[in-house]
Amino acid sequence: MTDTNRLVNVFVTALEIPESEVNDDLKYDQHKRWDSMAHMILIAQLEGEFDVMFDIDDIIDMSSFVQAKLILKKYNADLSL
Repeated sequence: MTDTNRLVNVFVTALEIPESEVNDDLKYDQHKRWDSMAHMILIAQLEGEFDVMFDIDDIIDMSSFVQAKLILKKYNADLSL
């Protein structure tokens, strides 16, 4: 499984949304399922899936699917942008 597939699966699970909704247009402030509680679940699941520990700036900055890819690339995830 690619890192991109793993990332999509985490978003699907954490936000409880269909895979079809996980795309580069997905943003925190524009999706009703992505609230503050879902954000913390997402962070925890991403840290577990990718075996990383985000710093506080990364947690705050992760406001979109695209931003999640950019942040995970800092931790050496192999994700296409």
